[in-house]
Amino acid sequence: MNNPMQSTTRCNRGFTLVELIVAMLIAAILAAIAVPSYLIYVRKSRRTEAKSALLDIASLEERYFSAQNTYSNLPTDVGYTAAAPPFPVGSGYYQITQLGVVPAGVPTAASAGGTPATYTLVATAVGDQVNDTQCYTFTVTSGGARTAQNSAGVDNTANCW
Repeated sequence: MNNPMQSTTRCNRGFTLVELIVAMLIAAILAAIAVPSYLIYVRKSRRTEAKSALLDIASLEERYFSAQNTYSNLPTDVGYTAAAPPFPVGSGYYQITQLGVVPAGVPTAASAGGTPATYTLVATAVGDQVNDTQCYTFTVTSGGARTAQNSAGVDNTANCW
């Protein structure tokens, strides 16, 4: 009474519940490995964008200095459309929070003539990038110093630049 054709047809109808659960488990394991790796690469690309913006502004400050014999405090002086800091750069995951000359009360080696001949540029993480606690701020100075700090304010230059 058992037809061999029936049993073959019955087995080829679809997946069993166990097979579906195993497939879902494999997909979940792969996702658990892939998603954190992907997020790391996204954060690194956003960091690169912030560093590039800082170095771009630094070169514009140097160009402004060569023409005006002073550095600027205004983004519009160096070609940015923002009126004053803070302003976003790139995709908006970092913003420039400090731009231009060191304040008059801060002593510098070149400030004997009256106008400080230094600047400090700072990019700070905003939006989703604040979750990147390792490289929260980037700083570039007129002396060429590049530093980075984590979200606790601890120097993390070696890992971020």
